[in-house]
Amino acid sequence: MSTSPPGHPEDQPQGHPQRWLILGVICLAQLTVLLDNTVLNVAIPSLTRELGAATSDIQWMINAYSLVQSGLLLTAGSAADRYGRKKMLIAGLVLFGIGSVVAGLADSTGQLIAARAGMGVGGALLLTTTLAVAMQVFTPAEHPKAIGIWSAVNALGFAAGPLLGGFILNHFWWGAIFLINLPVVALGLAAVVVLVPESKSPRGDRPDLLGALLSTIGMTALVYAIISGPEHGWTSGRVLATDAVAVLVLAAFAYWESRIPYPMLDLHFFRDRRFTGAVAGAVLITFGMGGALFLLTQHLQFVLGYGPLEAGLRTAPLALAVVALNFSGLSAKWTARLGTPVSIALGMTLMSAGLVSIATLAAHGYGGTLLGLLLIGAGAAVANPAMAHAIMSAIPPEKAGVGAGINGTLAEFGNGLGVAVLGAILNSRFAALLPVAASLPAALASAGSEKERGRITDAFSSGLETSQLVGAVAVLLGGLLAAALLRRAERADSAVAVSA
Repeated sequence: MSTSPPGHPEDQPQGHPQRWLILGVICLAQLTVLLDNTVLNVAIPSLTRELGAATSDIQWMINAYSLVQSGLLLTAGSAADRYGRKKMLIAGLVLFGIGSVVAGLADSTGQLIAARAGMGVGGALLLTTTLAVAMQVFTPAEHPKAIGIWSAVNALGFAAGPLLGGFILNHFWWGAIFLINLPVVALGLAAVVVLVPESKSPRGDRPDLLGALLSTIGMTALVYAIISGPEHGWTSGRVLATDAVAVLVLAAFAYWESRIPYPMLDLHFFRDRRFTGAVAGAVLITFGMGGALFLLTQHLQFVLGYGPLEAGLRTAPLALAVVALNFSGLSAKWTARLGTPVSIALGMTLMSAGLVSIATLAAHGYGGTLLGLLLIGAGAAVANPAMAHAIMSAIPPEKAGVGAGINGTLAEFGNGLGVAVLGAILNSRFAALLPVAASLPAALASAGSEKERGRITDAFSSGLETSQLVGAVAVLLGGLLAAALLRRAERADSAVAVSA
């Protein structure tokens, strides 16, 4: 049972009187965090030029942020359940603001990577509490609509990062993409203090600190091995040793979680086919989208020659499609009519088709890319809310923070792994076609003629196509797997209801 002040939504069948305003506040806090997942994508050329960042440095600037969040989200969610979700929102905003200042003033790649990791701590506290608060202030009947809006904000932050980053880079230096967070953090703090009600569970278990440490080390080692593979060789001692560390640490994490009475990841959740299906879909949908957007923004700038703002504008249709379908209620109506399994399968099939469109048509101009972005946006608008609701509905209400932590962990891990895996595939393909080139910027800078530049960009486009197709297959398989597991769960629930 949860304890909460008078007027808590559990005592009010209609939900909290200010629930829609509260949803706007927590979405504002969440949007700030999500923008930083992708805002660096359009800054890649600037960072490469001004900080001398290599491809692996760029990947770590992105992955340091997402991997720290992945490791801490479950612990942060457990802490929110025990100590109060409002308190964690406030702490997360403060830490995120401090990290933004350090990142904006960094003068080396190492400092920026460290600052991004620090921002990930604040981001973990924020992402676990936004969805948990939404589940608390809305009634169960309103959960699908509220989660749909929450998911739309997710997509808006995911795709608006390049647009915002491009606008800032056209007028300021690259550090401003972090300092712009400060006024939003200040506004968010004021709104959270005034509007968001406190809620917590007296039975919240203590944070699983060892589990958080093991999961962070294991996932970091796994992604490091993937990033290092193209440069050092997949069978090199360094990569194999890192692979071994990842396997051992993640195995220890699973063993630890199955033995302690207060696991941050209760392995019994995986016995629920509905939960397992949503988990599979959530990882693969963010795997495909995260890696695809990371590669696409480089293609728009390096190959098609767009500036940062132009590249950001050309990725905006993805977010606009998601926002239009979710805020209009169309995606919720489709899901209600089709059911969760079919909705997830349909959504992820549309996303897969979008990735194929980008892979096969992007080299011929923006038209194929636009079609792909619209398909991905439409698919995400249908699939994301359905999967988030499936995950949260499989978790006990008093564990709302942990449930949000699981959902966020899957998204962050899938995004980071997508950047690493698809980036590694691109680098491997590019290196195979141009063995002497260390990176695309370096190869273009050393090109002695337009013919040579054309050969280089063709090689990059070939690598992009291969990477996007791998992402498309992952998303499609994820949709089919998630739909099958969710369908089996529904049939099992129906059989139990009939027998009762």
